[in-house]
Amino acid sequence: MSGAPHAVPRVRGSAASGLRIPERTIQLLRDLIVAQTGIHYDDARLDILRDRLVPLAVEHGFDSLLDYYYLLKYDAAAEREWLRVMDVLAVQETYFWRESDQLQALTTAILPTLMQLRRSPIRIWSVPCASGEEPLSIAMALEEAGWFHRAVIEIHASDASDAALARARQRRYGPRSFRQLPETLRDKYFTRDGNGDWVVAPTLFARISSWTRMNLMQPAEAKALAGSDVIFCRNLFIYFTPAGVRDAAARLANWMPSPGYLCVGSSESLLRTGCGLELQDIGGAYVYVKA
Repeated sequence: MSGAPHAVPRVRGSAASGLRIPERTIQLLRDLIVAQTGIHYDDARLDILRDRLVPLAVEHGFDSLLDYYYLLKYDAAAEREWLRVMDVLAVQETYFWRESDQLQALTTAILPTLMQLRRSPIRIWSVPCASGEEPLSIAMALEEAGWFHRAVIEIHASDASDAALARARQRRYGPRSFRQLPETLRDKYFTRDGNGDWVVAPTLFARISSWTRMNLMQPAEAKALAGSDVIFCRNLFIYFTPAGVRDAAARLANWMPSPGYLCVGSSESLLRTGCGLELQDIGGAYVYVKA
């Protein structure tokens, strides 16, 4: 979020597209997007938002970005268009074995507790899953610890971007996705193809029970999986307003079983949300727990 308030520049047009951008249109779109998706663009990032939305408006043949705002807000085709918006707004910077201390806590502390409680199946939800590195990392950690032979476990992966899910289903990853994954695990669960990409082993990919498009800020969409025993929702709340974080955290806390476990990114905090989740050190990692 931005610090002290400052004036918003008047963006009147796009030299590249010839599209007119009436005054305050970007702010209107920003407010509409945060209400629909939770994603917030502060004043310093309005140019980024403009550059991502202008090509979509041009594809519709609009001569003003205000027409695109009216489409998203009022048109019967808005639901389909929001899918395209989510694709261009999605941040897909992720990699395998990210914040692996939480993966270790899952295998050494959380799952034994859930087994003692006779949870079956144990459901783990990765949201947003982006191009698949996180849920596949979870699957690798469970395979390495032998958990799939000891318990019935479902791993569900969701993202608001259809394009991200399409990349995940392709099962192909470039070198940057492996910058934290030990080479022994890479060589065990991936094979190199002729183009230099790494392809996920079918047996590992099959450990993911579902890949679904889902907007966490839409309760009707999120509720189906929000009752999972363990939720990995990492590095999403950094893009939300404080109000958006409170709303999303409160819904997850309300729907999760007790105990339920929520893993967020290391730079994210829910301590001031009043959502009823308690931050605990579990197996050497910080995890929010519904007690």
